[in-house]
Amino acid sequence: MSIHPVMQRLADKLKRTDLPAFVPGDQVRVQVKIKEGDKERLQAFEGLVIAINKGPQGTFTVRKMSFGQGVERIFPFNSKVIDKIEKVRSYKVRRAKLFYLRGLRGKAARLKEVDRVVVKA
Repeated sequence: MSIHPVMQRLADKLKRTDLPAFVPGDQVRVQVKIKEGDKERLQAFEGLVIAINKGPQGTFTVRKMSFGQGVERIFPFNSKVIDKIEKVRSYKVRRAKLFYLRGLRGKAARLKEVDRVVVKA
């Protein structure tokens, strides 16, 4: 299913180019804009990228542990709520969706850290 040309031009205009490249298995820190009353501040949400959905309105899912509870948040790539994304570290994974981590706790949920080299073409 293809997208209408007018919608494609609009999606290209709204697409963000300032976000770093990351894949599932990367730990990222997402700086989210929070509006409280008339003030605006940044709040960090740091966790593991467990899924990336591509497409014109793509999203990525970040999971973190907060006081023993798993918290997941889905961010649209082109959201204005995201101020910036920092890639903290990378882990070795062999699949695109890491939903199996939801059922694991403690040492069972460990992943092996790996150094990924960014190659510029």
